Amino acid sequence: MNSIILKARGKINLTLDVVGKRENGYHDLRMIMQTINLYDTLYIRKTKVPGIKLRANYSWLPTNEKNIAYRAAQLFFDEAHLDAGVAIEITKRIPVAAGLAGGSTDAAATLVGLNKLFETKYSGQKLMEMGLSLGADVPFCILRGTALAEGIGEELTTLASMPHTHLVLVKPPISVSTALVYKNLNIKDIKCHPNTEAIIEAIENKDLKGIASHMVNVLEGVTIPIHPIIKELKEELIKHGAIGSMMSGSGSTVFGLFESREKAHVAARYFKMEQSIRDVYLTTTYCKLQKGAHINDRRYF
Repeated sequence: MNSIILKARGKINLTLDVVGKRENGYHDLRMIMQTINLYDTLYIRKTKVPGIKLRANYSWLPTNEKNIAYRAAQLFFDEAHLDAGVAIEITKRIPVAAGLAGGSTDAAATLVGLNKLFETKYSGQKLMEMGLSLGADVPFCILRGTALAEGIGEELTTLASMPHTHLVLVKPPISVSTALVYKNLNIKDIKCHPNTEAIIEAIENKDLKGIASHMVNVLEGVTIPIHPIIKELKEELIKHGAIGSMMSGSGSTVFGLFESREKAHVAARYFKMEQSIRDVYLTTTYCKLQKGAHINDRRYF
């Protein structure tokens, strides 16, 4: 095999809770993460000349060590003791700095693709351990599906698959600094923590309304006062048919859950046409084929 094409899927948070802060400054999290069918495409091929060459469909994206996919390839070659060469072409669809793990999922797909391409036969657990050194979301982006994430996000417990759900993602034209959000977060000021057990039960029961009613992201308490548009978008999504709406990660993307594609399509059209928001995406939740299928899942390729 000399080349491979992969789908690097994004994620949303169904809950996000901060339960503590470590001496090193990192926060202890407890959140439910869900893979979605909005994805970047990675084309990776072997080259005769050792080294890493990276291209992307946007000229402003870095193509060197500043790109996490580039660093993932470096890490893989170092770990596998390979003096090899690859060319990586990334077609970005997931907006950057949006709370959707757009960079992390590119790194995850790079590790999975190189593992397949060079037949190193690393286990999923091994790849997730490698990915953690690149970013806290990378292990989940390798695992994929529906999972409870704890610690800094690296302690993953696979959950029952969320029912197939239509989503509308709206990213307003603002930038949110994750570091700044966590810096301004005071755990004592959090007024409403998510009922994580209740939403896990709703997922197991395929109860979409139950899931929607228990979605809570404690970071909204920091982000919304700085960017009130996030609250406005949540309210507009509900007004236009969503049964639940929440900010993903530290923002700035807001998503809504819809019971039908028709309702989701109407809402997406409203934000595109009436609100003139460029980054509006109509997609669905992703379900793994079977437990443990993440490395050889045909939908990665």
